[in-house]
Amino acid sequence: MARGATYKVQFKRRREGKTNYNKRYKLVDLDKTRMVVRITSNHTITQLVKIGENGDETLVSATSKQLKDYGWLGNGKNTSAAYLTGYLFGKKALNEDYTETILDIGLQHSIAGTKIYAVLKGALDAGLEIPHNDSVLPDESRIRGEHIAQYAESMDEDEKNTKFSNYIRCGLSPEELPDHFESVKNKIDEATQWAKDQIDQTTRTILTSST
Repeated sequence: MARGATYKVQFKRRREGKTNYNKRYKLVDLDKTRMVVRITSNHTITQLVKIGENGDETLVSATSKQLKDYGWLGNGKNTSAAYLTGYLFGKKALNEDYTETILDIGLQHSIAGTKIYAVLKGALDAGLEIPHNDSVLPDESRIRGEHIAQYAESMDEDEKNTKFSNYIRCGLSPEELPDHFESVKNKIDEATQWAKDQIDQTTRTILTSST
């Protein structure tokens, strides 16, 4: 560790590589909610966060683990799962009347076409307004897993069973990934629309009873 009378010890979270305070101060100054995206070794996590009196407050969240509730059979760390997590997050945020936010990727490297921006693409397609540059978004075919399906089709059966054993073990043929992706996306639409209808019905009931 550096020493000297003028040396200033960094905050613990900065030393641990968890927070870039220069970026964080700028985000806080904007006084807007943040769409916090984190990609772990196995999952995708997305949260809508605002600054509260006692620190960050999570308003809405979605994780790739929750995709199983909509029939997702793939893993939680690929581009398709990242997009669907962002899509689910966006639908849930809109149901809570949050229509816009800003992206917060923390200390993760900003590389066009990566899973971070697949999450962003999902949230945008869900209807959220988020400042962005279209050049960073992955293309539609990659999001749907068409490259995986095409790769699997080029293999013989033994090679495919070895390479995609995790998919097959979960009951998903890699060639069917694009169709499976669309099926799960449709189920998210149906479920979140039902949730929205329930919220609207409750609101109407409250308004009616108060008049």
